[in-house]
Parts: sequence; C-alpha cells; structure tokens
Amino acid sequence: MALTSVIFDVGHVLYDWNPRVLYERLFDDERALDLFLTSVATKEWHFQHDAGRPFAETSAELIARHPEHAAMIALWGPRFSDQIPGPIAGMPDLIAELDGAGVPLFAITNFSGEFFAPFREREAALFDRFRDIVVSGDEKLIKPDAAIFHLALARFGVRADETIFIDDNAANVAGAEAVGIRAHLFRDAATLRAELAALGLLRHSVSHNAAASASTLG
Repeated sequence: MALTSVIFDVGHVLYDWNPRVLYERLFDDERALDLFLTSVATKEWHFQHDAGRPFAETSAELIARHPEHAAMIALWGPRFSDQIPGPIAGMPDLIAELDGAGVPLFAITNFSGEFFAPFREREAALFDRFRDIVVSGDEKLIKPDAAIFHLALARFGVRADETIFIDDNAANVAGAEAVGIRAHLFRDAATLRAELAALGLLRHSVSHNAAASASTLG
C-alpha cells in the first residue's frame, strides 16, 4: 500500500533541545554548570515529565535532595522553552513543502504535557501544519511502548502500512516497526528528504535541491 502520511518525532527531529542553552546564561562557573546538569537536573530526572509526572512534584523532590540548587531547579519548568534554541536545519522548509503538497502530518513526541503547551503556542507557525500531535506526558505513555503507537494510529485515523514515522532514537524506530509502521532513523533533513521523495511523498525534491544549490552559489 502506498504511503499517504508522515508522523514526526519533535525533539532532535523538528527542534533541537539542550538544557545547557538555558543554564549557561544562569551559571557563571562552567564546572558548576556541568555538575548541575550531570548530577542534579539530569535528562534521566527530566524523563519523568515525559512520562506524565507533574513538575511541581518532581521539582519538590529534587529540591529536597539539593536545596542549594533550589532556584535553578525551579526554573526548569517555567523556562523549558528556553532550552529549545530553534528548529533543526532544513526541517521547517520540509514541513512546509509536505503540507503544501497536501500530505497529512502528525507527530508523536515524548514531551511533558505542561511543557509542550507553551512551546507549541510559541511555534504555532510550524505546529499548525500538523493535524494532530500525541504528547506522551498527556497520555502517560512513552515511546517506544507499542501502546503509544497504537493510540496514535487510532487517533490519527491512519493504518500502520499507510504512514512513515521519523525519529532520531533507534529504539523508537524499532518500536514503530514492531507495530507495522515503516520508520526512518533521522540524521538530517537532506537524507530524510531523499527518502520521502523516493517514496513518492515529495514530488519536487530535485527542483528544490537545484534551486537551493543555485541560491547557495550566488
């Protein structure tokens, strides 16, 4: 069956995410910053938010263990969007091209529901092109659990063999493939564009690349 839609991950596919982008503005000492991000507010600690735990709970627990960092920990949630410096190179253009061609766009993201809402509002110009987005923190389901893929397919109204899923995490790609979804391990926009063109989802890949080359050359 021909592919008719595309499902994207958000972090490291559509947008970069790096807590250092926020906290390097707040720490004067590089070693103190490294210690904070590797031993206090770690990505492993943050994963609880993606799974649906409220920031009020996780931050209170972390502050109890590290009271000397209370002020910095408290900023993680309210300023989470400041940890996201911008889109991955080439991806806004690719999304616009797919949307302009009438390809239905969806997303499944491991993301705190409370953090995603203000970020989505900030980036409405891109996310308004998506027909629906499943957010792990809202559903309390996490990729690569098969349940989140089944939920998304049902909610999006698409069959597993009608869509392709794009993610930078090999485990998530394997999780999608395990439920029958074709998947692409994301490296960069150019490589993804080539595959989507080969699959017939982008009709003007060659002309787009030629125009981009002409623009670069002068």
